[in-house]
Amino acid sequence: MHDLLDPLILSRWQFGLTTIYHFLFVPLTIGLATTTAVFQTAWVRTNKEKYLRLTRFIGKLFLINFAMGVVTGIVQEFQFGMNWSDYSRFVGDVFGAPLAMEGLLAFFLEATFIGLWIFGWDKLPKKLHLVTIWVTAVGSILSAYFIIAANAFMQNPVGYQINEAKGRAELTDIWSVVTNKVALAAFPHTIVACFMVSAALLIAVACYHLYRNQHLDTMRPLLKFSLWTMVGAGILTVLTGDQLGLAMVQTQPMKMAAAEALYTTSTGADASFSIFTLGTPDGTSELFSIRIPYLLSFLSTHTLDGTVEGINDLQAQYVQLYGPGDYSPTIWVTYWAFRWMIGLGLVSVLTAIVGLFLTRKGRSPKRRWLWRVGIWAFPLPLAAMIMGWIFTEMGRQPWIVFSLLKTSDAVSPGITGVDVLISLIVFTLLYGALAVVEFGLIKRAAQKGPELSPGAEVDDEHTPASGDGPAVPSTVY
Repeated sequence: MHDLLDPLILSRWQFGLTTIYHFLFVPLTIGLATTTAVFQTAWVRTNKEKYLRLTRFIGKLFLINFAMGVVTGIVQEFQFGMNWSDYSRFVGDVFGAPLAMEGLLAFFLEATFIGLWIFGWDKLPKKLHLVTIWVTAVGSILSAYFIIAANAFMQNPVGYQINEAKGRAELTDIWSVVTNKVALAAFPHTIVACFMVSAALLIAVACYHLYRNQHLDTMRPLLKFSLWTMVGAGILTVLTGDQLGLAMVQTQPMKMAAAEALYTTSTGADASFSIFTLGTPDGTSELFSIRIPYLLSFLSTHTLDGTVEGINDLQAQYVQLYGPGDYSPTIWVTYWAFRWMIGLGLVSVLTAIVGLFLTRKGRSPKRRWLWRVGIWAFPLPLAAMIMGWIFTEMGRQPWIVFSLLKTSDAVSPGITGVDVLISLIVFTLLYGALAVVEFGLIKRAAQKGPELSPGAEVDDEHTPASGDGPAVPSTVY
């Protein structure tokens, strides 16, 4: 019972759960804002009604998601002072700088111009109104960059000095913080993955309506656009992930070793990558494994004969550097989170490629279950992103700021397990209620589909928002 009320364990669970919940909305906000801007640009350039309807429709999904993201994001700020006051005291001078820039610059842009976009319809000139949604989209991406820069300091501390008298890290070079090599590598990887998530949602929505033979003039182009977005963003996610992996090896070699459960330093063919492994409960020995020779060496060094340091050797180095202790993360978590991240992402891209094949040249799947695949595949890239963040944060353990501050030393000294447990239960119930509201609003808006503007005429064929069967296109594949 004592362990169950450990404030450190409960604080980690609370922060992890609330962060993952908040992160459900972040990639959709970034992706949907840019997608809305793209379709509004198409409308301004062509004056086609279908693009206006798509702009308003996707914009509604974006606004619902944005509002929920703001509400859940505020909680993250409070937790630093409530559960992690020693962390805030130690690193606040550095960590607070990019967060302040996010709030004062990026979020200010996003919040201001989203208001102009909402209330500027029929009041601002079309091109000026278009600018407001693009600034909103840029603001959301810029906001993500500053948050990633703050997190990158926890992965690779730079731009600071330790004030021994005050026992804390103090900012010396903000430019080094915002241009941290981990931030520069993680940012593009995260953003293109966000577009995969938003594309998956729009694919699901388009499949839902095409399955019912409704809103054909808007859902067909939306499906095609979203499928191509998924494929393009998926390819970029792989390429940017490769660069992030190189940065990770340079700054946190233990994380790469933990991703492979590599205990012994290996070179060349021995530095293989396991697709699937069955091992002993403690993870130190494998019973069965499917491996690709040289792949881990290539991922870590971009050479086939590179050396990848193992957990045991790194543990010995860290003991010499930082004193006695266990400096390896929970291996089974990092190992499987890394593979679920990759696997779910690849399945998402392959599903989109199949979708492009089945819908080529105006064709449409005749089998009803194929539409359902497109609908139910929505959670895959989102789950892949969540697995990626679990790997990123769990792979850093036992450090909350790598090499500077351990997680066990960061929790608030005066807080009790009962305090955290109560807030954890309250947050869980509150977030559960918010999840029901969010899902209901998104589902209702998505099922209703794009609305026809007053007095407007559709560009192409249009069927009303009704129908009880799958789409019957002119050419059936």
